[in-house]
Amino acid sequence: MITPEYANLLARYNRWMNDKIYTASEQLSDTERKADRGAFFKSIHSTLNHLVWGDAMWLGRFTKGTALERSMPTTPGGVDVHADWDELKAARAVLDQELLVWAASLDANWLANDFSWYSGMTKSMRSGPAWQSVAHMFNHQTHHRGQVTTLLSQQRVDIGATDLMMMPRET
Repeated sequence: MITPEYANLLARYNRWMNDKIYTASEQLSDTERKADRGAFFKSIHSTLNHLVWGDAMWLGRFTKGTALERSMPTTPGGVDVHADWDELKAARAVLDQELLVWAASLDANWLANDFSWYSGMTKSMRSGPAWQSVAHMFNHQTHHRGQVTTLLSQQRVDIGATDLMMMPRET
C-alpha cells in the first residue's frame, strides 16, 4: 500500500516533470508538436492532451468531480480536448495545482479503503483498493511522459534529468 506522503511526492514530481516537458515542447513549433510521430497518440500535443484527460478523469473520480473533469468527454476517442497549445498548458497548470491540493488532503484510511468507479473503457463499474487507483494514475503519467520525452529527444530537444531523485527539494 502507498502512503499519503508517497502520493504527495508523486504529485510534486508530476508538476516538476510537466513543467520540464511543456518548457521543452515550446522549443518546437505548433506544427512540429502536432506532427504524427508514430506514437500511440500520434503527436506530442495529442499525448499531452491524453495526460490532461486521464489526470482529470482520475482526479474527478477521487474528488467526485473537478471543473476540468466535468468539461471532458467520457472517453478520449482520439480527440484533442485542447487543440490550442496555450489552452492545453493552462489546463495542465490548473490540474497540477488541483493534484497537489488533493494529494495534500489524503489520509491513510481513504487509501486503504475500497474505491469504485465507472470505467468508460470497459463500460462497467470497477472497484479495488483506492491506493491502487492512485498508484495507477501516477504510473500512467510517468508512462506517457516517457513517450513524450522520447518524441522530444527524436527532435533533438533534451529536457534534462527526469529521475525522481533529481527533483529539487522544496524548502
